[in-house]
Amino acid sequence: MIPKGVSLNPNSRKTRFARRFICALSQMRNPRPVSSSNEEEVRKRSHKIKIAAYLSMARAVGSRRAWSRALLFKLRTRARRHNIMIGRRSLCLKKKRVIKNDPLGELSQTNKLRHLVPGGKTMDMCSLLEETAHFVTCLATQVKVMQTIADHFAK
Repeated sequence: MIPKGVSLNPNSRKTRFARRFICALSQMRNPRPVSSSNEEEVRKRSHKIKIAAYLSMARAVGSRRAWSRALLFKLRTRARRHNIMIGRRSLCLKKKRVIKNDPLGELSQTNKLRHLVPGGKTMDMCSLLEETAHFVTCLATQVKVMQTIADHFAK
């Protein structure tokens, strides 16, 4: 009997994502245990897990989708910038989110969607909707795989 949510196809998106994500997590292992009192260390580790999940998802999809290309590009440039800034940690300022006031009241729904989908700012409406649908299905797959891993280790 096959467990629920497990695919028989080794080339499915879910299987490719799970394989890459588990590999990324195993490379992230830290020999010393995380102390629960150190919030900064926990925050850094959760950020690394988030990046590993996005990177694994984008690589599992490949360069066929605009959102995966945009996500891979974004993560690659962040990694390069991080390597350059390591020596100058005290000089770099954290990026702050700025909430812009729209004179008409709110941003249009399309613009909100463009900000949510990686690479959405350069897409036309039809491509944006198609890429959004694919991105949402990939996020759902990511959640299922991560839930399965969490359930496995919770036992």
